[in-house]
Amino acid sequence: MSMFSIHTEATAPEPSKLLLEQAKKNLGMIPNLERVMAESPALLEGYVHLWELFDTTSLSPIERQVVYQTANFENQCEYCVPWHTKLAQIAGMSPHEIEALRQGAELEDPKLESLRRFTKSLILNRGKIAEAELKAFFAVGYSAQQALEVILGIAVKTMSNYTNSIAGTPLDRAVEELRWQKPIISMQVNTDRL
Repeated sequence: MSMFSIHTEATAPEPSKLLLEQAKKNLGMIPNLERVMAESPALLEGYVHLWELFDTTSLSPIERQVVYQTANFENQCEYCVPWHTKLAQIAGMSPHEIEALRQGAELEDPKLESLRRFTKSLILNRGKIAEAELKAFFAVGYSAQQALEVILGIAVKTMSNYTNSIAGTPLDRAVEELRWQKPIISMQVNTDRL
C-alpha cells in the first residue's frame, strides 16, 4: 500500500484546493500527478508556477517538449512520458520525432538533436558538462539564455519525475493508450574476439 494519497478537491489540504481547481479548469480534469503533489501545497505551487514560467521562455513549444521528454526518458518516468507524448502531439511535433524521444534515439532535426543532447548531458553529468558540449549547443544557434532556460525545464521535470518515482503515481486514463516503459537497449557482443 502506498503511503501517498491521490487527493480529490475535497480531501486535499486547503492551500492545494485552488491549484487543483485550476488544473481541472485548464485540462478538463485533474491529473494524478497534481493529486499526489497536493499533499504538499508548497511542492504543488512550485511545480505549477515553474511550469508556467517555462512556458514563457524563448524556447518554442516543440523545443520545450524536447527538454521535458528527454528528462522524462533519462529519469525513467513512466507517468510523464505518455503525458508529454500527448503534449508533443498538441505542439505539432512530427510522429517520428515523438517516437525517437520515447526511444531515447537521435532526432532528425539537427537543432532539436543538439537540444536533446545538451539536456541529456546536463542531467547525466549533474550540470558538469564539457565545454565542447556547450559550444556545440551554441553552434546550432542556441543562446546563453536558452542554455539557462533548459535548466528551468529540467527543474520542472525533476519535481514531477521524482514525485512519480516515489509515489508510484498511477497513469491517467486520458493517456493510457500512450503507456510507456523505458526500452532495454541490448548490447551486441563481438564474439570474434572471445
